[in-house]
Amino acid sequence: MRNLNLDQLQTLVAIADLGTFAAAAQALHLAPPTVSLHIKELEQRMNAPLLVRGRRQAELTSAGQLLVREGRKLLLACDDLMERVQRHAAGREGTVRVGVSAGVSTRLLPLMLEMLSQRNPGVEVRLEAVGSAESMKRLAAGTLDVAVVASPQPLNAEITLTPWRNDPLIALLPASWEAPEQVTPEWLSQRRWASFSAPTQMHGLIATWFALAGYTPRPFLALTYPGALKSLAAASQSAALLPLEEVEDQLHSPQVQIRHLSPTLMRPMAVAHRLQPDLNPAVASVLAVLAAFGNVG
Repeated sequence: MRNLNLDQLQTLVAIADLGTFAAAAQALHLAPPTVSLHIKELEQRMNAPLLVRGRRQAELTSAGQLLVREGRKLLLACDDLMERVQRHAAGREGTVRVGVSAGVSTRLLPLMLEMLSQRNPGVEVRLEAVGSAESMKRLAAGTLDVAVVASPQPLNAEITLTPWRNDPLIALLPASWEAPEQVTPEWLSQRRWASFSAPTQMHGLIATWFALAGYTPRPFLALTYPGALKSLAAASQSAALLPLEEVEDQLHSPQVQIRHLSPTLMRPMAVAHRLQPDLNPAVASVLAVLAAFGNVG
């Protein structure tokens, strides 16, 4: 079967389905002599008679029946392979390994995955929770395809970094607290507050925010899951320092109140991927969806 001509096999299958050489020629848009030549060459390649021409129609020999039966599977597999290659080339199929740090919004992630499934249902995203520094190492090693990382990152000639989002951090407070219009380091340092644990970007940003005002308070709790931090504020246990876009679902909640920080504190993030002369189309489709949710540029 290594040297089997698929066009000739398709011709034999058409004759088996339609009964005559003439009907097969018409269906395949071939000249009748070409159909005859296809069968002749196919029989020579198989070293066996495949058809017996009758008065009204051609009939398959036992060898022809076997070839048509198995040939249908081969043609179907060939069509499936061609479709998959085309889907892959168009970015509609493939697996993309995406690293996400603790600061990536748990609200945005489902929205991004939903958009990708609608645009490119054949692309599978494998999310891996990994810190920004580790993500950069794994991108360089080729064990990640895309990563959402804290910005800035050390320059790497093999990796391109594109600014993605720059969101203000806010204080999510229990509704029962009496709070000023804007939360300052001095005010918050005297109360229970929680945020992301070290060595995340958020931890460093918040520590610097306090330090610049002359304070070094310890958090009530340090966690890595935004949902847990929001629950602490809703349960009146502590304030939670989070990106504004992470708490947009809490804007009308009677259990919490949202206050901006003074001075303002921003959380910049970037999308990173390996520099390649021929970017994998599936990776390109993931990058396009991430870009749709960016707010920078």
